[in-house]
Amino acid sequence: MTNVAVIGSQWGDEGKGKIVDWLSERADMVVRFQGGHNAGHTLVIEGVEYKLSLLPSGIVRPGKRSVIGNGVVVDPVALLSEIKTIREQGVAVSPDNLVVSESVSLILPVHVRVDQAREAAASGKTKIGTTGRGIGPAYEDKVARRGIRLSDLRDEAHLRDRLARLAAHHNVWLSAAGEEPVSAGQMVDNLLAIAHELLAYAGQSWRELAEAQSQQKLVLFEGAQGVMLDIDHGTYPFVTSSNTVAGQAGTGVGTGPGSVSFVLGITKAYTTRVGSGPFPTEDFAKDGERMGERGREFGTVTGRKRRCGWFDAVMVRQAGLTAGITGMALTKLDVLDGFDRLKICVGYDCCGERLDYFPSNSTDQAACTPVYEEMPGWQESTYGVRTWADLPANALKYIRRVEELTRIPVALLSTSPEREDTILVKDPFSR
Repeated sequence: MTNVAVIGSQWGDEGKGKIVDWLSERADMVVRFQGGHNAGHTLVIEGVEYKLSLLPSGIVRPGKRSVIGNGVVVDPVALLSEIKTIREQGVAVSPDNLVVSESVSLILPVHVRVDQAREAAASGKTKIGTTGRGIGPAYEDKVARRGIRLSDLRDEAHLRDRLARLAAHHNVWLSAAGEEPVSAGQMVDNLLAIAHELLAYAGQSWRELAEAQSQQKLVLFEGAQGVMLDIDHGTYPFVTSSNTVAGQAGTGVGTGPGSVSFVLGITKAYTTRVGSGPFPTEDFAKDGERMGERGREFGTVTGRKRRCGWFDAVMVRQAGLTAGITGMALTKLDVLDGFDRLKICVGYDCCGERLDYFPSNSTDQAACTPVYEEMPGWQESTYGVRTWADLPANALKYIRRVEELTRIPVALLSTSPEREDTILVKDPFSR
């Protein structure tokens, strides 16, 4: 048996929730390794819908160990609120089934203030499209070595000293931007009021992984966002503030790269993006609108409408190489039902040059126009199909062409939001 990392191969929102739920039923431990509460999964189990942002998906299943690794940034108020919400839905959450790395960096009110003020001050093409939840500034403070960790809540004097310096740093910018300064004392008091409840979950994610490995337990590493939002490999600067590739699974928890044996890249049969940034295959006409309507393309966390366009094989191939994707879970194929013609991006024209990769420079990214290959669509419904034999011939041709162009084999095919409507080709948990 093998451990599995689940990541998005596009810009996030690829339908990870259903696939992660499908896999978490079989895993012994589910681990979050990066991101914050700016991304989420929607799980539907026995007719009950659970919306998770910070909590690993295994939390809704009895007998599973859930771990939030050191690579995640945690808003303590958001975490406790999420725990409260799913408890009210009948889910048992306690230190017996949830461990939060004591090394996680905390998202504080000052981070939210700075995040929102920056985005408000930006104009036009300089807007990143952030969720305004403080994730970026929290990661900045982590890297600058002035962040607050969960373990800091154990020492009040230490906490007051660090928060005083943190507030002084950010208040310089807030004052210059015409914003009210933040109170370090108020942040300390607010944190101390919930410190006991938070620290009950504190532990060492590295130890949890080591024990799971020694007992040969199955571990599911759960990523957020997608490869093209990776801080290094994505469409910089229109990216998230963490590494979203599978390599982060080890760093973000505290284990070696050999702990991940299969990387499953969740891949939508078309392409969507939330927020600002380049999107070469975006369709501004009726086809893009149709994809958005049929796919119900609104963000789980923000509710923002997603931009929609054709499948970009160049970008997914690049994501597969940078993230080491072993197999693809192709989702939302049914959204393409009824199209007469389908387009797949097979390259870019950039300033008169033909490219077979997506450039890292933002000016070149904006200049890229897609080179399309067209295929005939299908009129039959693929919704809920559970066997290859029941797929329309042109749908099978589309899937095979996606595999050829991306060089990533399809391991799973999802044909509806229902977990049973999944065609298994290669079991990620099995060698």
